[in-house]
Amino acid sequence: MSKTRVHDSFARQSLMTTFGAELQAVEPGRVTISAPIGDHLRQQHGFAHAGVTFALGDSAAGYSALSLLPEDREVVTSEMKIHLLAPAVGTRLVARGRVVKPGKRLVIVMADVYALDEDGAETHVALLTGTMVPVPSG
Repeated sequence: MSKTRVHDSFARQSLMTTFGAELQAVEPGRVTISAPIGDHLRQQHGFAHAGVTFALGDSAAGYSALSLLPEDREVVTSEMKIHLLAPAVGTRLVARGRVVKPGKRLVIVMADVYALDEDGAETHVALLTGTMVPVPSG
């Protein structure tokens, strides 16, 4: 596994840059991404927008899949389902992606997204499940 490969790919995601997202951890089959809940990422009730929650979870899950693939393969999301569990209230979102079942044609993934308050207490706000498809690099 090449952590550099995941970091380089992440750096090319302009949406993650817009969110102020950062890679927190990269391990084989597991990736953590976090982003501040800024005013530009809130919905009308003041919570982090579900679109931000989805994007962070999808990216964490996708990079967890990429971390297990050979250098000549990348991944794209085939499908992703989100269960919104609680309002994303706090100062930061943390998405922890993991591979459930790796494969050559399909990689089954999950991500848990948490909202952190000022004291660092976590509230589980979303669970994502999905399928990544390995594709040729380039």
